[in-house]
Amino acid sequence: MSFVYNLLIRIIELSLNIFKYFDKKIYLFLEQRKHIFSDLKSSICEDEKYIWLHVASLGEYEQGLPVFKKIKSLYKDHKIILSFFSSSGYDLRKTNPISDLTTYLPLDSKHNAKKFLELIKPELAVFVKYEFWPNFLIELRSREIPTYLLAGIFRKNHWFFKFYGSWMKNNLKAFNHFFVQNEVSKNILKENNFDNCSIMGDSRFDRVIDLPNQKIEIKKLNKFKGSKKCLVAGSTWEQDEQMIIEFINNYKKNDTCFIIAPHQIDLNKINTLKNRIEKKSIKMSNIDNNNDLDFSVIIIDSIGLLTSLYSYADISYVGGGMGSKGLHNILEAAVYKIPVLIGKNFKNFPEAKSLVRLGGVISVQDQYSFSSELTKLLINISRREKMGQINYNFIKENLGASEKVISFLKQKI
Repeated sequence: MSFVYNLLIRIIELSLNIFKYFDKKIYLFLEQRKHIFSDLKSSICEDEKYIWLHVASLGEYEQGLPVFKKIKSLYKDHKIILSFFSSSGYDLRKTNPISDLTTYLPLDSKHNAKKFLELIKPELAVFVKYEFWPNFLIELRSREIPTYLLAGIFRKNHWFFKFYGSWMKNNLKAFNHFFVQNEVSKNILKENNFDNCSIMGDSRFDRVIDLPNQKIEIKKLNKFKGSKKCLVAGSTWEQDEQMIIEFINNYKKNDTCFIIAPHQIDLNKINTLKNRIEKKSIKMSNIDNNNDLDFSVIIIDSIGLLTSLYSYADISYVGGGMGSKGLHNILEAAVYKIPVLIGKNFKNFPEAKSLVRLGGVISVQDQYSFSSELTKLLINISRREKMGQINYNFIKENLGASEKVISFLKQKI
């Protein structure tokens, strides 16, 4: 099967180089990786010691950040190389407080894995959550580089625990230790003869707890909200927005304002969204100091504001759960002691399952339940406060994942 995988990688490489002339995304994917090795070669210093941190995208970066900060403090005589697979994560965090060098991960071929590791020669490698690249793992293992998985989640239906995935399961031996998020993941690993695992919990709790202290005050929003109640809908997709727009258009009172922050900042889609809203709305980029802000809805058309936007909310809606895109981070909203509404698809998100059970988060199934639950929350301040406190307490009770990892690593120095 390893042969088949490498054959597929080779076919993918050839196909990408053909289709790049017909597809802008493919062209960009290749362009982003065109100078990886030359950039590394010019930046790497033979006299320096390096640690390699790898994440898929922005979500995994944010999840790993609390641990990355502690690793940076623990290994003060090392430089940090941070790699991303996706362009969205790289573009947003290529400048960050952690890394001395930020790069893309090359395609997982034997040649690329050998060349990448030969250049950076890391003394430690850390992958986050679901990043399992066979050729990189094989090369890390052959070089005996200590390798760790951070915030891992494993399920019984993972393909590498099936009979046809045994070759990949064998590659997991590259990991010196698995830091997993829950007991289920630990038990699954043990059932598959991996005893080098421990429960760290979810480091996103450590990440979000300080967000209220780091929020950026947006004075225009202070004026926009005034004494009104405010719903902030974050990381929304089309299925989420359909419900929100329907509610806004049919809401008769003038005591509530709305902030919508779509997941994708696409001008055409944002204009379509705005045109469907019957009440007065404005895009964030069109607000200037002369606006009287007599609007009911602000649509966010820039990135980097969401964690601060939640501080203006009395109620939040976190998108992704109405469709198949995957629920976005509800903890970023919950830390502000506000109730959270989500869509119906959240079974793969442990924190959402826990908070729905505890009563701090409400899962809505359709337009009717969304409108009903939101209306109830708008008129019941005591319920909002109770739900918000449940959410904040849950975050406080789940802190400490980062320290568990660092305590382990300290023993290895």
